[in-house]
Amino acid sequence: MTADTPTLDPQLLDILACPQDKGPLEYKHDEQLLVNRRLGVAYRIDEGIPVLLVDEAEPYPDA
Repeated sequence: MTADTPTLDPQLLDILACPQDKGPLEYKHDEQLLVNRRLGVAYRIDEGIPVLLVDEAEPYPDA
């Protein structure tokens, strides 16, 4: 990622939860992902906006 990659506000990260199991998410800044390792899924971040839709989740890590 480039130096102008958006960073999520730490206060926002504190309140974000996985829409599937309501647990915490791990922020991957360089990949622009929010990861739930418990379920093996990741949610993308588009232009600084988390896309927390179950239908948009992708397997993580990529096989």
